[in-house]
Amino acid sequence: MLSDNNEKQKSPKRRFLLILGVAAFICLCVFGLMIIFGDYFLANLPKTQRIIFGSVVLIYAVLRFSRYLRKDPNEI
Repeated sequence: MLSDNNEKQKSPKRRFLLILGVAAFICLCVFGLMIIFGDYFLANLPKTQRIIFGSVVLIYAVLRFSRYLRKDPNEI
């Protein structure tokens, strides 16, 4: 019965990495949105290039977070 509880509970390392992954995801999303909608940020780039660069940052944030959520088969 105790082993069932241990398998479902995350290790402190995994929990810390989850918090770090969520924080990185939020920071990258905010950074991408600042690039797209902020006129003061990268003002020397044309609007279309800012939108493309901001979209790439947002896509990277989603891909990074989805890779983290994929379960590692070697981890117990």
